[in-house]
Amino acid sequence: MNPYYPSREFLQYLRSIYALDWRKSIHGFAHWQRVLKNGLLIANRNGANQRIVTVFAFLHDIKREDDGYDLEHGGRATELIVSTIQDKFLHLPRPELDLLTYACEFHTHGFTQADITIQTCWDADRLDLGRVGIVPDPEYLCTDVAKEERIIEAAFQRSLAKNKQLL
Repeated sequence: MNPYYPSREFLQYLRSIYALDWRKSIHGFAHWQRVLKNGLLIANRNGANQRIVTVFAFLHDIKREDDGYDLEHGGRATELIVSTIQDKFLHLPRPELDLLTYACEFHTHGFTQADITIQTCWDADRLDLGRVGIVPDPEYLCTDVAKEERIIEAAFQRSLAKNKQLL
């Protein structure tokens, strides 16, 4: 069991503020669960901070306004984390808060260089591109673990399987 998995109260809060359909959105709860799975698989091998990887999975897309092109959603998520979520639910030490907010703010910008925890967060999200029919390209992944062919294939298959259940 993941000791960092959000509480029921935290999940209810996230559901109440999420602007899109929690169940049907390609950036909704099923995506967050796959990002969590991807992230923890990577973190177990590269030593990334599992607490930050877990929280990132649930917060990186929380302020999306649509399922299309929304480059500002990471910044909006970061603002929400700092203004509300940190004090109400997270209580992270400053270094961890900095990792989380950086990972959320810049996860859609295509960067590949950062702290190993941030790289793991970004890879966890990018490995779930199968939900939109895209096989992740190792060139856009950050960590050696995520670039492994078997990791990419497993994540892609997981994305496809979950999408079939949602339709």
